[in-house]
Amino acid sequence: MSCRHPTVKWAQRSEKLYLTVELPDAKDVKVKLEPEGRFMFSATKDDVPYEVDIELFDKIKVEDSEVNVGVRNIAYAIAKAEKKWWARLLKNEGKPPIFLKVDWDKWIDEEDENEKSGMDFDDMDFSHALHTNAKLDIGGDDFGMDESNDEEEGFEAKEEEDKEKEEQVAAFAEDAKA
Repeated sequence: MSCRHPTVKWAQRSEKLYLTVELPDAKDVKVKLEPEGRFMFSATKDDVPYEVDIELFDKIKVEDSEVNVGVRNIAYAIAKAEKKWWARLLKNEGKPPIFLKVDWDKWIDEEDENEKSGMDFDDMDFSHALHTNAKLDIGGDDFGMDESNDEEEGFEAKEEEDKEKEEQVAAFAEDAKA
């Protein structure tokens, strides 16, 4: 039986690369990063094997990279060996594999990196992070991780902040009419 490829989304900053493997309810997750820039992932879902083996554009710092295995996806924050923007995700030029997609939710342009955007993924919760060169055993229904309300609280705070901004804009518009 051949392996399938899960969808992998990516975004970058000058110091980090963000990869998100979208594979809900993954079991037997294995992760391996190599300093030369090789990213390897394997897991099973419903007894079907999935894998990704790609050569990244440049070298990475394995020891400074983190992984967070969640119920819906596996998120990676991979430290780049050099602080610079990569021209693309993969070392080889040409059309990337169909399972690789840009993560527009995390994407910012290089010139916007120093500006504070509405979303800051540098503080992504990796409190349950595992070393990326370790074999992960997450079999069964209990993934051994407490689910956090941090993300939910973050959305609530953002919604409240957006509502306040809308009210300020509406008040400004009223003043402008008068």
